[in-house]
Amino acid sequence: MTLPTDLLPEPLPPDPLPIASAWLAEAWKRRDQPNPDAMVLATCSREGIPSARVVLCKEIAPEPGYLVFFTNYESRKGRELEENPRAAAVMHWDHLHRQVRIEGRVVRAPAAVSDAYFASRPWQRRIGAWASRQSQPVGSRSELLEAVRAAARRLGVPESAGDDPGIEIPRPPFWGGYQLWAEAVELWVEGEARIHDRARWTRTLEALPDGGFEPGPWTATRLQP
Repeated sequence: MTLPTDLLPEPLPPDPLPIASAWLAEAWKRRDQPNPDAMVLATCSREGIPSARVVLCKEIAPEPGYLVFFTNYESRKGRELEENPRAAAVMHWDHLHRQVRIEGRVVRAPAAVSDAYFASRPWQRRIGAWASRQSQPVGSRSELLEAVRAAARRLGVPESAGDDPGIEIPRPPFWGGYQLWAEAVELWVEGEARIHDRARWTRTLEALPDGGFEPGPWTATRLQP
């Protein structure tokens, strides 16, 4: 096994997110796994019951410092984020021998961001977003597929649409993006004999009237493996 020689810099950089963003870009470039942007997202209910699932990280924005994912606002994670707007995320790339952990506060992305991303999706996926009441029970798969066909009819999509990229389907009001603003970031690089390279950065976030945050400076700490 060949391990990376580019361990974390010494001294540690003042901001970890440019490194995390570069790692994600490299994972996309190499495409050693089908979904390089896959990340585990953990949320927690008001009662403190945790849950986790895999979502897709669509962006890491080093400045001002958040990552973006999209989902159904009425799903379990959406409901939990309404009750308890904090989350933790992990991205692990086996072939790159690297891992990123991000913890922080969550707000909905601006509607314009959600609209733009939704419009970029294939129309079949947009229909699916309208049809699926994510995380709710369904009697059978055939019932689910009929809901998809019904949504297509309701939105005026003909059965002969094929892969027509010009089909316009509006974004459902219950579907959109979230920003996970980083309060803590950990970067991990696999090392020989399990002597991994780890560092953690933390900062404070001051809530702003517009729903965003004013971040404080990062504090960096090396961690034992």
